[in-house]
Amino acid sequence: MGREFGAPFGVTKNGEEVRELTLNNGVLTAKVITFGGVLRVLTVPGKSGPVDVVLGYDSLAEYEDNGGFFGALIGRYANRIAKGKFTLNGKKYTLALNDGPNHLHGGNVGWSHRVWTVAEAEADRAVLTLDSPDGEEGYPGHLQVKVTYALEGDTLSIRYQASGDQDTPCNLTNHSYFNLSGQGSGTVLDQEIQLYASSYTPADSTSIPLGTVEPVEGTPMDLRALTPIGTHIDEPFQQLEWGHGYDHNFVVDGQPGAMRPAAMARSRATGVVMEVETDSPGLQFYTANFVEEGRRGKEGAVYSFRHGFCLETQHFPDTPNQPAFPSATLRAGAKYDQTTRFRFTRMEG
Repeated sequence: MGREFGAPFGVTKNGEEVRELTLNNGVLTAKVITFGGVLRVLTVPGKSGPVDVVLGYDSLAEYEDNGGFFGALIGRYANRIAKGKFTLNGKKYTLALNDGPNHLHGGNVGWSHRVWTVAEAEADRAVLTLDSPDGEEGYPGHLQVKVTYALEGDTLSIRYQASGDQDTPCNLTNHSYFNLSGQGSGTVLDQEIQLYASSYTPADSTSIPLGTVEPVEGTPMDLRALTPIGTHIDEPFQQLEWGHGYDHNFVVDGQPGAMRPAAMARSRATGVVMEVETDSPGLQFYTANFVEEGRRGKEGAVYSFRHGFCLETQHFPDTPNQPAFPSATLRAGAKYDQTTRFRFTRMEG
């Protein structure tokens, strides 16, 4: 028997034990469960005390049964692939259609619903691993995956690493829903957002990119200056109408592969400021437009429409079918290595 890390968090319907790891460095506290590699709790300093800024659940059954991917690690391909089809090296592949006519977040049983293995755990750091077999959810190649959650001062970093024995699409992210006023505090529309993105990839009515990269300037997609999330969200703009709000891939300014600012958000209610930097090419900004009224969450919280927002650092959606987009193909024997950092400070005054 190997060493048991963390505390018991339940047993899946398939009989797999799930553990919860608590990371604490005196500034931040994170709780991660091995089901889906979910970031279940993230407590940060606010002006009146600690604030848990991520939505989640108290039980394993809720993570198994409820949609939304709350806090989960997403793979093998984050976001959508059109019609669940792509061609790689001349071979056609077919994936599950689990989001209307499209494939979403890895399929019927993506990595968000797998039980990860704890490879290492320290007071402020946890390393989770996953073995993804050839053909899982229709994807080619056997992948070895490693994700490291680490607390470093006022920053939570998430590092994603993978390698495989065949060429395959690979696009990993974390799907946390943030509410900087505190999980369970209601709508995020008065919280402010700034995206370091001068352009975005417009999508069709099923959220598949049209294949173009368009400037945000002169549109409600221009969030380059700190703006309350609710300012433009209901404007009569086709992209927002189709998405029921923001649910779009933004092109992060600067050079992909280099760490650079992607977003900043803040809550005047708690004074919490979150800065996001990444080496990914894109950032999906999603405003919880499909969280239904009255969903039960942690500690008696009730979640609803637009009670959180996601900042999913990633490759662009549908990249396997979009040759003009930066490639998301992980070549056999090559190393996937992507890092995103979330830094938490307090507003002055």
